[in-house]
Amino acid sequence: DAEGSTLMSYFSKHQIRALKPKITFSTLRDLLCPVLQSNELQGKPEESCSTEELFEWLGAVLNHVSLDNKSSSFLSTFCCPQPNTRVEKAFLCTITGFIIPEKIIQLLEQLCCYFGEPKLADWLTLTVHGFADSPVSWRESEHGFHKGGENLYNFVVFRNLDYWLQMAVGTNDGCPP
Repeated sequence: DAEGSTLMSYFSKHQIRALKPKITFSTLRDLLCPVLQSNELQGKPEESCSTEELFEWLGAVLNHVSLDNKSSSFLSTFCCPQPNTRVEKAFLCTITGFIIPEKIIQLLEQLCCYFGEPKLADWLTLTVHGFADSPVSWRESEHGFHKGGENLYNFVVFRNLDYWLQMAVGTNDGCPP
């Protein structure tokens, strides 16, 4: 539109260019995954894992931390919470760049369509990390990136389309409504 072309002409004078987000795909094989029940946020011993256990496990998976808990590993003794199940293949898609909220909503809606077809997964997850030095914060608090920069949220969507929304913000940040 007219505003966009004016904006682009401004940027072109200053040797600024638009960058496309970087997209990477990977397949994780024989992955131990926590057993989750949508109605059990705290988890139940021997039946399901809690939201906190999932969040820690997910952080380890997204950061490619070994979860085998071998005695020879000095980097991490973390392992998948109990109860768990072995998944033959899990798909991980990472999109790096500036992504507007409307695109995140569109992606979440597309992921929910996954359950419209017969699939084997009981749940899926979408994690959104903000930039550590983002000027955006919830409520009136200044974003505390000097103290850690935590700025993320995670949707866990279940087959019945129930979902969990997990958020992590820094100690200086106000929690969203």
